[in-house]
Amino acid sequence: MQTTVHSTVRFSGIGLHTGRPVNMSIRPAPSDHGIVFERADIRLGNARIPALFDFAEHSPLCTKIVNEAGVSVSTIEHVMAALAGCGVHNALVRIDGPEAPVLDGSALPFVRSILAAGVKQMRAPIRVIEVLGTIEVHTAQGWARLGPGEGLTMDFHIDFSDRAIGKQSKSLNLANGTFVRELSDSRTFCRASDVDAMRAVGKALGGTMENAVVVDGDAVLSPGGLRHHDEAVRHKMLDALGDLALAGAPMLAHYEGHKAGHTLTNMLLRELFATPDGYRIRECDAVLAARLPGAGVSAHEIPAVA
Repeated sequence: MQTTVHSTVRFSGIGLHTGRPVNMSIRPAPSDHGIVFERADIRLGNARIPALFDFAEHSPLCTKIVNEAGVSVSTIEHVMAALAGCGVHNALVRIDGPEAPVLDGSALPFVRSILAAGVKQMRAPIRVIEVLGTIEVHTAQGWARLGPGEGLTMDFHIDFSDRAIGKQSKSLNLANGTFVRELSDSRTFCRASDVDAMRAVGKALGGTMENAVVVDGDAVLSPGGLRHHDEAVRHKMLDALGDLALAGAPMLAHYEGHKAGHTLTNMLLRELFATPDGYRIRECDAVLAARLPGAGVSAHEIPAVA
């Protein structure tokens, strides 16, 4: 059955790119509501934005959704990944600014609070998106592909010139609590050489050594170093799960990304839903539901982070 959060959870922090203080809450919502963001600071007009792929604007550094009135929320990928990874299908996310709080740069603070509040089962069945064929998209930087799967599995490959990252690959079956155990604590990262360029165009204004992993050649500059030797590719997979959650329902699919980012994953969803025979919607039985991300996850699976 579909789920929502058992009670409201609240977060305060700054936006990674805007650097502005922001308050955000994740609230219970009814069946078939989906994940919807609401700008609490917008007093007139439509302040709600469905977290769906066709409301997303292409952005290389974050995921940004915009409604018909031009109201937007950006950097939602970590929140979306936490909701998907905890098996939450319905929620109202109220926020008093244009960007979600970055917190520690991972999805872990969201996961902790969601699981502490509890996930409540509802009376409506889960509907899943079953990918029936292979869909693939390319840019000059990389490619992404969706194919059939019995649950949601993921392969991801990255290749950076900085030796602190280098070439990394990882494959995971995201059933049950895999996201929480394996990916949720992995932080966003950047190269020291890119920081000035990002800030020159108004990005990464809230970035610090405490909410991002910063690398320079073979050195990790952030205090405490890495949480995983392959934290970078794990974070890319975290982002991909959050971006795939904009499909609007759990997916039965195999996702593969090669040097992929937010734009490629959104392009992939747009191509999928423009291919009528490429997918079907089906209701879950108990066996199928047990294979979805977040099914049966509990707080004891949360990684211990110093």
